[in-house]
Amino acid sequence: KKWIVERKDNFSEESRDFGIPTPKGMLMLGVQGCGKSLTCKVTANIWNFPLVRLDFINLFRKGRSVEELLKEAITTIEGFAPVVLWIDEIEKALSQDTEGSEIRRVLGWLMTWMQEKKEPVFLVATANKVSLLPPELLRKGRFDEIFFVDLPSQSERAEIFSIHIKKRGRDPESFDISKLASDTENFSGAEIEQIVIDALITAYSKKSEITQKILEEVVRRTVPLSVTYEENIKELRIWSRNRARNASGNRRIESFFGK
Repeated sequence: KKWIVERKDNFSEESRDFGIPTPKGMLMLGVQGCGKSLTCKVTANIWNFPLVRLDFINLFRKGRSVEELLKEAITTIEGFAPVVLWIDEIEKALSQDTEGSEIRRVLGWLMTWMQEKKEPVFLVATANKVSLLPPELLRKGRFDEIFFVDLPSQSERAEIFSIHIKKRGRDPESFDISKLASDTENFSGAEIEQIVIDALITAYSKKSEITQKILEEVVRRTVPLSVTYEENIKELRIWSRNRARNASGNRRIESFFGK
């Protein structure tokens, strides 16, 4: 977020005169449910830019040349500039073996556009599986920054619990947030949100108010995605260790190893 705020005025003519190039975009790699898509929305909100989502997968279902459709879409999007362009799970679109040569043409055109675009279109791409991404897309200069978004730390989980409890009209101070955060190691932010929602549903069915006990019961019966996708998460962490910037401030990616 600090990185985004610092670049808020980097699309102005004054920043060009100062010697700053027009921002290109950022790639967000990481675990599902940990805030990559939310960050796209936050970026547009902080910069007060329109947010446009390009559904890459649907381009392959239109019965026309994907390259032509992509060029038309980008031309339309440039008409909204300045704009934040969001491409979600970009690896799924650019790793479709069945399309072969067309995928290579689309990838080639997209990378050329990223390198040479003149309009202030800031590309935010998200990905869950780095192994499916074409290596040329990850070359320095394609994006301004590559961020790695991991599972939240204990302090971050506590903050997420507080946010979602408060969002639903309850006082976080009425709960032992520290214990909830401790009990949800390796849970994603999305899973924590769902725990709060499930606890509300349970309380409502019992005609009672949500309590610490109900929240803890929901936590105990919830199996986090990290259990099923442990190897994929480990692969992401290893790849990101020396190639990506940790989205959680100064916390080192190495600190996640050994868990």
